Amino acid sequence: MASMKRPRLRAVQAHPGAILDLTYTSGQQFRLNMHDDLKRYPGLRPLAKGKAFEGAVMGDAGWTVEWPALDIQIGADTLFLDALAQSAVDENTRLFIQWRLKHRLTLDQAAEALGVSARSISRYSSGREAVPRTLALACLGWETLDHPDAA
Repeated sequence: MASMKRPRLRAVQAHPGAILDLTYTSGQQFRLNMHDDLKRYPGLRPLAKGKAFEGAVMGDAGWTVEWPALDIQIGADTLFLDALAQSAVDENTRLFIQWRLKHRLTLDQAAEALGVSARSISRYSSGREAVPRTLALACLGWETLDHPDAA
């Protein structure tokens, strides 16, 4: 079986308004709006002050985006999933990716939670395949039944 490659950055460019242009080694390009994340996550709030966000640089040979002056870094794989969720062409895919991000589930954990193969989760997470409505509904059901405090 071929190994799965984690997303790695080739380039990153920060813009005013908490916007990141991300170019991955796969050639995929995304424009990620992080405005809401800077409000939602306490660890990212310092990036909302002044022009701090614009100090983003690619770090760790493309495995992270970093703000060295603030000692903040975000993994390229996390940014990749966020960008996929924002750019998803349908609500089912967006819901699935956001569910996986929210609960910080690995491929295997998500597969076990939803009763599908890790290979299927990988295809849905990468955007290679559209998420079926039944799987999106299963994500909501999992939150309601197994993690009601997270819903």
